[in-house]
Amino acid sequence: MAERDIDDPLALEHQVCFALSVAARGVVAVYRPLLEPLGLTHPQYLVMLALWQHAPLSVKELSRLLQLDPGTLSPLLKRLEAVGYVERGRDGRDERVLAVTLTAEGRALRAEAEKIPPTIVERLGMEVAELQDLHVALTRVIGAAQGAVAHATGTSG
Repeated sequence: MAERDIDDPLALEHQVCFALSVAARGVVAVYRPLLEPLGLTHPQYLVMLALWQHAPLSVKELSRLLQLDPGTLSPLLKRLEAVGYVERGRDGRDERVLAVTLTAEGRALRAEAEKIPPTIVERLGMEVAELQDLHVALTRVIGAAQGAVAHATGTSG
């Protein structure tokens, strides 16, 4: 039976989508106990990472950076605003634009969050260079997948 699996194009363990899905769940599980003391879920952490790097941002810019549709992003922002990490308000230059800024508490949280990446590397037990190579490969996969979806739907990425 194992020999047949080697040639089986539908063998579960050979599927890129399966490996990516399991890896993503596993890595997020490693982050979870580090994020809980900060009061953040993993998606909220990604929002905060984008804001620590680029704030202030419009909701549209944040949506593009995180590759999340605004309908998914909105509840994340509402929860982050409720805990006092971000503020949402109209952009002074363009009232149509909803801007997201960090509060003092949100900016201060960055110092605690800076401990997370080295702890993740340690807990994964992988070399930084190996993780950097994985990041490069995954970025290529993301681009290829976006291109394939755009081609299939007739849109441009």
